[in-house]
This record gives sequence, C-alpha cells and structure tokens, in this order.
Amino acid sequence: MPAPTLDPAVSELLRRDDAGLVAAVAQQHDTGEVLMVAWMDDEALRRTLATGRATYWSRSRQEYWVKGETSGHRQHVREVRLDCDGDALLLLVDQEGPACHTGERSCFHRDLPLAPGGAA
Repeated sequence: MPAPTLDPAVSELLRRDDAGLVAAVAQQHDTGEVLMVAWMDDEALRRTLATGRATYWSRSRQEYWVKGETSGHRQHVREVRLDCDGDALLLLVDQEGPACHTGERSCFHRDLPLAPGGAA
C-alpha cells in the first residue's frame, strides 16, 4: 500500500520556496498570541492535518519533528489557514507550556526599539 500523501487539492494551493517549504506561524487559538514560526513541507502539513499535532520540518536537522514530542510542550492544532498567496500557513493551536526552545511562552519575546517618531 502506498504511503499517504497530501490531498492534491491542498497541495496545488501551496507556493513553496526553493527547498519546497512554506512558513508556518503558530498562534494561540483563544488569545491571538503569536507563538513561533517554523517550516512545513507537504508531508509535515499532511501529518499535521491527519493527527492534529503540529509537525514541522527542521531545516537544521533535516528531519520532521512533532512540537512537544521531547519537551512535552505540545501544540494541539485547532485550525489551519492558508494565506492569500499560498506561501504561509497559520496554525491556530492550544499550546501546552512554552512554545520557545528558550523556555519563553513565545519566541517573540524580545522587543526592538523604534526610532523616535517611528511609532504611530
């Protein structure tokens, strides 16, 4: 029996980079907090849609990883959305514990200063 593949109707909507990847933004479903950005290829997206567990492609390790598989800080996927250009995914998740590998709740925990007059 052949291995399952991503639904062709979904696959044709994706606009991948040269490595075959699409950016995936994880956002807490009930608060709107942006938690992290990772990468998905067709197989990572298929696994995520099939299991409801966020599965990503590690560019550094060249392997799939399920968020929280080793840390226990799981992402239970509530919804997946595709942006208008097809080059980014939004995962609305229920995050258990911190999302960032540093132990912070969000990977976006460092503020950068705006130049005077740069803020609206």
